[in-house]
Amino acid sequence: GLGSAYLEGFEWGLKRGFDYLIEMDADYSHHPKYLPLPLKACMDGHDVAIGSRYIRGGGSKNWGVSRRLLSKGAGLYSRKILGMKVKDMTSGFMCWSSASLKTIDLSKIRSDGYGFQIEMKYRAAQKGLKLIEIPIVFEDRKLGKSKMDHHILVEAFVRVLQMRITQGR
Repeated sequence: GLGSAYLEGFEWGLKRGFDYLIEMDADYSHHPKYLPLPLKACMDGHDVAIGSRYIRGGGSKNWGVSRRLLSKGAGLYSRKILGMKVKDMTSGFMCWSSASLKTIDLSKIRSDGYGFQIEMKYRAAQKGLKLIEIPIVFEDRKLGKSKMDHHILVEAFVRVLQMRITQGR
């Protein structure tokens, strides 16, 4: 799944001593031209830099109405339930300092689908890490096919409630 793939990548990078790790989609929906922005934000002192579609200067291209509603709805739901200020809770374009990933304790991450993005941001905020959003434009994929289905949506919906009830334990 998505979450287990990212966790494996984070562990790989941490074992090799990288100071920063960037997560992004490999289908060009996260354009490589944005790579310097989150890295600079982390190098300037932030623990986590989130590429955001929902702040000034950010956006999405070639999305249908239902996808926009689903994305915005998921963000609003998770922000309200978890008490987060992050506008783009489901963003998968992020830079993490290695120290922030060690602080979160990756062994406690339970989400594997798209809820993974929400859980990682929530755990970072719980640990008092400095999060910043930077604007990016997310384009609909040029390669591949979405793995989104109702099971992934249900997992994220339920997992957000579980995190709130247990405060992320």
